[in-house]
Formats: sequence, structure tokens, C-alpha cells
Amino acid sequence: MLELPVISAEPKEAKRKKPSWLRVKLPTGEDYKRVRSLVDQYKLNTICQSGNCPNMGECWGAGTATFMILGNVCTRGCSFCAVKTGRPPEYDEDEPRRVAEAIRLMQVKHAVITSVNRDELKDRGAEIWYQTVVQTKQESPSTTIETLIPDTRGNWEALERMISGGQEVVSHNMETVRSLYKKVRPQAKYDRSLEQIKRIKDYGKRTKTGIMVGLGETDAEVFQVMDDLVENGCDVLTIGQYLQPTKMHLAVDSFVHPDKFAEYREVGLSKGLAYVESGPLVRSSYHAERHL
Repeated sequence: MLELPVISAEPKEAKRKKPSWLRVKLPTGEDYKRVRSLVDQYKLNTICQSGNCPNMGECWGAGTATFMILGNVCTRGCSFCAVKTGRPPEYDEDEPRRVAEAIRLMQVKHAVITSVNRDELKDRGAEIWYQTVVQTKQESPSTTIETLIPDTRGNWEALERMISGGQEVVSHNMETVRSLYKKVRPQAKYDRSLEQIKRIKDYGKRTKTGIMVGLGETDAEVFQVMDDLVENGCDVLTIGQYLQPTKMHLAVDSFVHPDKFAEYREVGLSKGLAYVESGPLVRSSYHAERHL
């Protein structure tokens, strides 16, 4: 393994005040306003808004957004996530058309689409996923598509339908290290998510996942996730700082220094990952087009 100097994260005492490298500018500019107008006009959900993404100003200002289908209420209650949880309303069968048309009007070169978990649906929302990708390809044939899909709870038939619409990249986030799963993702399973990534790879797709740091994990645990991902066919990994959405969510254990993120990137590449995007403000869809 590539040997790099050990760089410690900031102590827990610093957790109530964000360090300078986590400051972002407020969203501004005509491109940002145009994207916001289209999102509102077509009554679309974006993870940028629902997930309180710190990069919304940068991405929307560049004319891109990550669309969230199947509503904005999730059936899971992950302790890190800002998306609302509860019993979702009936899904909208016209949503794929509206997403596809908005992407065409925005002239998006690389579209990222994600969704809430819909565990109450027999097919986990797979048909809406399929139709969204197919209709987007029909409307914008030159647009590459990345789908960030939820855990199908082992429904592999639903998984195949989700990923068979023609998208170039399929992402499924691990979110954290094995030891923190019960605290961070109580309704998910570490090994099941690994198997989902492996099945996506076996289907012939470019595979991607993301994790957060600053939740109390060790370097050794982060490196083990990398080994597990390589073993199961993952191509791309994103690593970002966990930020507490509200007081009701998990507290930040530590703010990880940018030099540590640089170390994670070098180690990940040395272990065989094809591409690693690692930085304090990195999120799953940040600079998503670069690894293509």
C-alpha cells in the first residue's frame, strides 16, 4: 500500500464550528436562477435541495442538477440524511416525462438521477426508474446518464429493471464503514450493498459509490471499505465530509482536514479504484461527469 504521512482529524472540540475549508458561497447568478426556475416549473425534486447539499450554488450555477424521482419522502430513517422520512404519497407516473423534458431544456451533458427509498413498493420503484432513463435518452440522445439508486433489499429482479434503461453509470452509496452501519444506516446491510454493487458490475455497468467521513471511523476502516469495493467491482469512489443536517441527526465526530482527503484519494487509487473524488465538500454527484 502507498505509504503516506498520518494526518489527524481535528479534535471533537472543534465540531461546533465549521473550519474555513467548509465555507461555501450562497447560490447566485443567472444560470442558477434558470435551473431553479425549470425545477419549479416542472414540479421536480432535487437531492440538491432535499439533501441540503453545500454544492448547490456551484452545480446549479454551472447548469446541472441531480434530480430526485419517486417523491421526496423516504421510507427509511437514516440518521445522517436530511430527506424527509415517513409514508410516501402515491408516485407520479408522469414524472419520467417531466424529468426528461427538463433535462433537454437545460441542455445537460451529464445527468444524475437519484431517488428516495420506496420499500413499500413491490418493485421498489424500478419501473419509474426504467421509464425515466429511457425517456431521457429519447429526449436527449447525447446526454450521458448516471443513476444513483437505493438499496433494493435484495430484490435483484427490481435491480435489473432499474439499471437496464441505458444509463452509462450506476451508483449505489455505501455511506459509511461496516462498524457504523447500525448507527448510520439501521435499515441497510453492509454486505448486501456490496453485493448490489457487484451485481451492477456483472451486468456490465460502470459502478460507483460514496462514503462520508467524520462519523467516528478509523483510517483502517476506510481502507477496508476500499478493499471491499475493489473486490466487488467498484470503479469510482467519492469521499466527503459528513455535515449534520439538523440537531435531530447524528453529530459530527470530527472535521477531517483536506490533506487527509488527499491521502484517501492516493490510497484508493493505489488499491485499484479507477477514479476517486475526495474532498471535504465532495458529494455523490459532485463533478460526476469527470470520471467519464
